[in-house]
Amino acid sequence: MHHHATMRRQLVLRLALALLLQAWAALTGTARATPYLPAHGDDVIEVLPRRADATQTELRRLRLALNARPRDVALATALAQRYIAVGRDAADPRYLGYAQAALAPWWREAVAPPAVLLLRATLLQSGHHFPAALADLERLLAAEPANAQAWLTRATVQTVRGDYAGATASCARLSALANELATAACIASVGALTGRAQPSEQLLALTLQRGASAPPDQRLWAQTLLAELAAQRGDVAMADARYRDALALNPHDAYLLGAYADFLLDQGRPADVLALLKEYTRVDALLLRRALALRQMPGAAAALATDVAALAARFSAATERGDTVHQREQARFALYLQRDTASALALARQNWDVQKEAADMRIYLEAAAQAHDAAAARPVLDWIARHRTEGATLRALVHQLNPGA
Repeated sequence: MHHHATMRRQLVLRLALALLLQAWAALTGTARATPYLPAHGDDVIEVLPRRADATQTELRRLRLALNARPRDVALATALAQRYIAVGRDAADPRYLGYAQAALAPWWREAVAPPAVLLLRATLLQSGHHFPAALADLERLLAAEPANAQAWLTRATVQTVRGDYAGATASCARLSALANELATAACIASVGALTGRAQPSEQLLALTLQRGASAPPDQRLWAQTLLAELAAQRGDVAMADARYRDALALNPHDAYLLGAYADFLLDQGRPADVLALLKEYTRVDALLLRRALALRQMPGAAAALATDVAALAARFSAATERGDTVHQREQARFALYLQRDTASALALARQNWDVQKEAADMRIYLEAAAQAHDAAAARPVLDWIARHRTEGATLRALVHQLNPGA
């Protein structure tokens, strides 16, 4: 499964379908440990949600239709969209692979229908193939300059890459095409990283209050971002309340689960992390967070060893495939669960070359601090100073590595 360097996420910009997808940028993947083979045919492998039968029936119907007409664009994109939505609702990243398979006839074609270009770009960015994703979005926007989903996905990719000026311009284009909430969240995602966190939070909170009729996915995105912004400025009570409000909107969203788990870990609440993630350890980034919670708990050595072995197998499989989507999570794994500071710093540096969200800054600085190597941290320290990136945790790390800052 794609490990999610990200977790998310990137507070992911999601509008309609695009909104469903972005959360996976930080957090999804397909690297698996050795498959489990049941000893008996009547062994229970997994208990599916109550709605699963109807959903699987619908997916089967679409799949059969697409098998008969594999180049039917409407069918292929409908099936890919459903796979993405189901995967998000179940926090099951395997469905991103199924979505890609539905688009197989066009996956390597430079010229593809606009609906395929949008889905392909979003799936590419979830795998951190950012230049390819941007190329698809440029093709799409040349043909459809009023495509709000494309501008939003473009802003997401630009934010993750640290192209804040480009992301701001994409948000501005979005403002003429989408509702106020989507635009405010787009702008706040950039502002949170560029010294404008406070006005961004105020505007987004006000817009969310007024946006009761906005689509549920947009409200979830905005509520999650508001929780992150409160946590960033150290308002623990408000952050916790906002995370709980977001969970009430969708208790299965993988990006939200990862973000709230990180908050709970920072607050020393490992039992709450275990309860939160009980059903979601198929997602590598969430299994990592469970292991980090077990590390905080006395008497959990055996369970921790099991999770560490599973994570080691998943990360090793990804490395063998040349899959670098997981470097942020792998750096955290190396630093806190393997106690391998040198590997953690190398992974954090490689990850920084690809993406530049707050979580990427944090793990890089944490690894450099544990390595007592302030010089290694210089690219991130300079970046934070240049862009006036805020946050209590980042500020403490900057001071530790550069006391005069």
